[in-house]
Amino acid sequence: MDGVLVIDKPVGVTSHDVIDDIRRILHVRRVGHTGTLDPFATGTLVILVGPATRLAQFLTGLDKEYEAVIRLGYATDTGDRTGKRIEVVDSTAGPWSAQQLKEAFASLRGYIDQVPPMYSAKKQQGQKLYELARRGEEVERKPVRVCIHEFEAIRTTTNPAGEMLKDNRDGTFDLKVRVACTSGTYIRTLAEDFGKRLRVGAHLAELRRTRVGDFHVETATTLDQLKLSAAEEGVGRVMLPADAALSWFPALDLRNEDARRIKNGIAVKISEVSWSDQEHVRLRDEQGKLIAVGTFNSGSSSVHPTVVIARKD
Repeated sequence: MDGVLVIDKPVGVTSHDVIDDIRRILHVRRVGHTGTLDPFATGTLVILVGPATRLAQFLTGLDKEYEAVIRLGYATDTGDRTGKRIEVVDSTAGPWSAQQLKEAFASLRGYIDQVPPMYSAKKQQGQKLYELARRGEEVERKPVRVCIHEFEAIRTTTNPAGEMLKDNRDGTFDLKVRVACTSGTYIRTLAEDFGKRLRVGAHLAELRRTRVGDFHVETATTLDQLKLSAAEEGVGRVMLPADAALSWFPALDLRNEDARRIKNGIAVKISEVSWSDQEHVRLRDEQGKLIAVGTFNSGSSSVHPTVVIARKD
């Protein structure tokens, strides 16, 4: 059992819960994810199974895309709908004009500094921030630079005339948005900062991750579908080969002797390539199966294996 699963995580469970479910369904121990989703969030969760778990280091930094609902009207202590309500002093009542929304979106695109939320898994001095937050402690956090590639409203057909804001008739307004960003971006913090631009408290009411790198939620598998595939001995229909996890890396198909050298951690000479020095390369055997990830050395015209996932012959 070796490969990649793209799972559509359901609401109400942790990413680790998904890992436990997959271990039970597939009867394997080596299972890992490449980026957590909060329990209230849904969507794309890239799972590595078996020897492919060694590839996690190449996947954790992939860009991501989300669809979310920002609720304008009040903030929460967690930044999402699961937290306690916090009122904002001098809060501006909506609705806001299209121009105000446009300016708020524009101010948060590109490179920005984010302060990690207290309710996050980020560690500080060996402790997870959410553990401190649950004890009522708050510590100073250093801002982290992230890049927001795209941040825009999604107009829905449920709103009159396709308006961006949905009036909930309780003093709050919902705004559905799409975000494309670098890894490490906190969408909860983005929602809070968006509210600050409008001088109103804000939090995430919904969050769905629609893409991780080249993996899209439209092609993801639910846990129920995985369970059915496993019962029918058809896991191969939903599990991608390990090679698919790194499709953007150039590939090198090796003859048996060179493949054997790579499996044993020995570099192989190559010629006539246009790769950059220290570029990562997928190393495959004669059957096209990924056996390792290597690093190209332009000085010696060779590829040295840095992560080997195949067993030695």
